[in-house]
Amino acid sequence: MDLPEIGLGTMGIEESETIARAIELGYRHLDTAQIYDNEAVVGRGIEQADVPREELIVATKVWADSLAPEDVRRSTEESLDRLGVDFVDLLYVHRPIETYDPETTLPAFDSIREEGLIGNVGVSNFTTDQLDEARKVLDSPIAAHQVEMHPLYQQSELLQYARDDGHALVAYSPLAQGAVFENPELQEIATKYETTPVQVSLAWLAGKENVVSIPKASSMEHLEANLAAADLRLDPEDYERIGGIESGEKLFE
Repeated sequence: MDLPEIGLGTMGIEESETIARAIELGYRHLDTAQIYDNEAVVGRGIEQADVPREELIVATKVWADSLAPEDVRRSTEESLDRLGVDFVDLLYVHRPIETYDPETTLPAFDSIREEGLIGNVGVSNFTTDQLDEARKVLDSPIAAHQVEMHPLYQQSELLQYARDDGHALVAYSPLAQGAVFENPELQEIATKYETTPVQVSLAWLAGKENVVSIPKASSMEHLEANLAAADLRLDPEDYERIGGIESGEKLFE
């Protein structure tokens, strides 16, 4: 998939006006999930925005309790209804837990893709072994793998896997729940470019091959600043410096 370097993570967004505002600012990749309980909010925002649906990449995720084959179809149809769309461009297995069974779940994703309910199949929070297994079972290519990724947790193994396989690595929580603000090296680099650690972190991700990010933002100021980070080009020594600050601590298990 040709995903924009920076999209919009919508977890916690409860106002459709925020979604509409983001779209009109230039966001074209909108990421939601069944478990976020805001697909209807995202759908209303899409309807309110003065941008054609075909210009948007709309992604959602099937939660772990709905990954049995019959539930994949049912819950996807419910997601489409809440979003007010005929199809989603990208549908993820949210987590390979609970009712997930690669031998039955993944063919269900293939089936609804063949029927046009979804454009592409994605996975989220997979290990390399689980990716290997999914590739063997799926007829569809894996279009994207969504994982926690930021300067403090850099996912080098999964990034190399994504490059080898040709899929996008979609970075959620790219600002480490605000922890990037407190990192002294990111602060120093931000000072160099007269910007913020947030923009440095997003620019670092945007500068990586096969990586896109989906920061959440609600205010106009933050929506604009996050989107503008794609235009910030860091010097090679700064990419290298950021590459050395990983803490290895995950925020989400």
